Amino acid sequence: MNETTQPIVAMQALNKHFGSLHVLKDIELEIMPGEVVVVIGASGSGKSTLIRCINGLEEFQQGSLMVDSKALLPHGKSGKALQKIRTEVGMVFQQFNLFPHLSVIDNISLAPMKVRGWSRADALETSQRLLERVGISDQADKYPAQLSGGQQQRVALARALAMEPRLMLFDEPTSALDPEMIGEVLDAMRELAKEGMTMVIVTHEMGFAREVADRVIFIHHGEITEQGPPEKLFDKPQHERTQSFLARVLKH
Repeated sequence: MNETTQPIVAMQALNKHFGSLHVLKDIELEIMPGEVVVVIGASGSGKSTLIRCINGLEEFQQGSLMVDSKALLPHGKSGKALQKIRTEVGMVFQQFNLFPHLSVIDNISLAPMKVRGWSRADALETSQRLLERVGISDQADKYPAQLSGGQQQRVALARALAMEPRLMLFDEPTSALDPEMIGEVLDAMRELAKEGMTMVIVTHEMGFAREVADRVIFIHHGEITEQGPPEKLFDKPQHERTQSFLARVLKH
């Protein structure tokens, strides 16, 4: 089978519990290389938990999960496979999680040197190129506290890209930003999508979802209730729960 036909993420009957709370229920999901998948749903529906399972930040209890042809095992028993997956999967969170004592370029170059074993010169060259790619090449020598929220999130994006990931996960990357800063982060993500990066994005930005997604997934109470191309899911939702959710969020 050609490599491009293999899913980069494959979940089968995946279940996740927090104590007695059943957070993800029999999730069946495949994501193909180059696909942009946007996950939507109400707060507490399981969206963030879903993508955090993909790189082992959350353990699951039942089912199977393959990421880049490597198996993640229930109850966090994945060992070296998890370490390998985390070098292939980049993640951008709501919070920027930058090192405040390091300059922007050092924040970006640290992981390639420590994890990939790159020389400092190679890491700095790649970091500068990535800063240009996300539109803040003039901020390389500043420290995180000197940047706006939108600039910090773009540094976080560049830092994730420095590991040359095969898959990027975004957990509501604009939710902590002021409205005027949201656009600059979404623009950087749009460019990634155009370049063919495989992306799974949890977001409340419905216009952005409609524009960039190959597929939109709606989660309700831990279940994938409906999924499809954005024009179908947004304009002709089939499930009453999807209809109700979109009726609320698209008013604003």
